[in-house]
Amino acid sequence: MAKISNRFWFMLHGWVSLPLWLLFCFICLTGTIAVLSHEITWLTNPASRALNPNDLPEKPVSELMTIVEKAYPSAAVTGAMTLEPYLVNVVMFSDVDKPYAMAYVNQYTGEIQQINEGMTFVGFIRSLHAWLLFPWQSSYSLGYYLVCSMALFMLASLITGLIVYKRFWRSFFAPKLRLNQGKKTLLADLHKLSGVWSIWFIAIMAVTGLWYLTQAIFWHADIDIEAHAPLVGVEQLPYVHENEGKLAPSVSFAQALTLAQTRFPDFQPSYVMQPEHNRDMYHLSGSGDHIFYDQYSYNLSINPWTGEVARATSPETMTGMQTLMHIADPLHYGTLGGIWTKIIWFIFGLILSGMSITGFMMWGLRNLRAFKNASAQNTATEVLEEGC
Repeated sequence: MAKISNRFWFMLHGWVSLPLWLLFCFICLTGTIAVLSHEITWLTNPASRALNPNDLPEKPVSELMTIVEKAYPSAAVTGAMTLEPYLVNVVMFSDVDKPYAMAYVNQYTGEIQQINEGMTFVGFIRSLHAWLLFPWQSSYSLGYYLVCSMALFMLASLITGLIVYKRFWRSFFAPKLRLNQGKKTLLADLHKLSGVWSIWFIAIMAVTGLWYLTQAIFWHADIDIEAHAPLVGVEQLPYVHENEGKLAPSVSFAQALTLAQTRFPDFQPSYVMQPEHNRDMYHLSGSGDHIFYDQYSYNLSINPWTGEVARATSPETMTGMQTLMHIADPLHYGTLGGIWTKIIWFIFGLILSGMSITGFMMWGLRNLRAFKNASAQNTATEVLEEGC
């Protein structure tokens, strides 16, 4: 069997890495910004800051929803989100003049600091990163497929790069960065050094990207990873006379939240939704004390008429596929350790973005030199032919 030359692997590494460098670099940069999107919001929008100068205790999310209902009596509060402790809670509602609005409520003081009726920076940058703002066709988006497919090129680039760079582990103990031997040498050293120190990060991005691609295929094929939330049985609905109008649920949201925390003592709500119709339930998603799981790893559906916990899932009851779904985001965005892991992910995101740029520059210099050599050779050939 013929031995494959190092030159072949080098060429293959270049072809799988560089033709899509611009798209790849854009996805890397937007993802890097998305890692700190909440912190950027905190820096740029004072109304998003949950200041607590008097060291007040945090109010329950049910109380914050009540505050919005009192401030906007004609509004229908649909749900709420809790974010980092230094950011306000977000209460979603609709009103006669607001089809969809978000109230930024300080969870310590109870003050409504802003009403947002448009797209947030966090929503914009994460949508731009995840599916390039391509439209969704029912259960799929071409942009989402395009972004996720970059994981294949990233994995191929990692494998071919390690094959090309012999004894790459030496860069851990004796990093080499030659500053005075020309642009080509400097670019090559930067690219290799960045790649070696980013092996773990590239592997995580590639593996989580492959999971997102698998998840996209499941969505497109209408294959459910998690079961749909149950509906209230018709026999459980109270009888309503046609002149009585709509009845309020027998179980309040505050009571539903208490039931959730009784079921899971370490439950911290992250995303909660009110029933949308009579047969709908309270839907509560949150996190616990599992570091590798996302903020939606605990899910409960609670009957608003009887208080029955109709569905409850947690990391202990997840299937293998559900586990992958709930650990992918913390690994991809670096949220598993709070602000410090976010900063690490941000730094290595910049390094990965820089690698795509240095790789393209190396490829460009090599092709430019080859073009100049070919042009010089053609010129010499023409001179010889004219002399003959």
